[in-house]
Amino acid sequence: MKTNNSFSATLHILLHLEDADKPLTSEQMAAFIDSNPVVIRKLLAGLRKSKIVCSSKGHHGGWTLCKPTHEVTLYDIYAALGSPEIFALGHRNDNPNCLVEQGVNRVMSETFHQAEELILERFKSLTLQDIGTEFINYLNDKGQHND
Repeated sequence: MKTNNSFSATLHILLHLEDADKPLTSEQMAAFIDSNPVVIRKLLAGLRKSKIVCSSKGHHGGWTLCKPTHEVTLYDIYAALGSPEIFALGHRNDNPNCLVEQGVNRVMSETFHQAEELILERFKSLTLQDIGTEFINYLNDKGQHND
């Protein structure tokens, strides 16, 4: 089963945008995540509508962050991406008349719903800046960062 890594890829791209001192092209960002520029533009389209990123055309054009990283929550990004499914697990519906299958699906639905609520609440409390700070702290702890 293929996982959807668009949320993680978007966070990765946004942190590069935050670190850049100039607009970045979709080609540059695609290289960061070993992807295609078209994929980058699709990922950032919803973020542009939500005013998380801005784009400009022309010779010195590209993408930039529109908001400071401390104002952008993971929930903002998640919503701008169209609220992708959090879990790849699903229900078995091969025999909808089976009482056991119905019971399993009811319990799993409630469990998934509760877990998703916890994750989304956590997304509301984490900012893009929090992720960047964690990354810098990690590198400093490993002795790999020079400021």
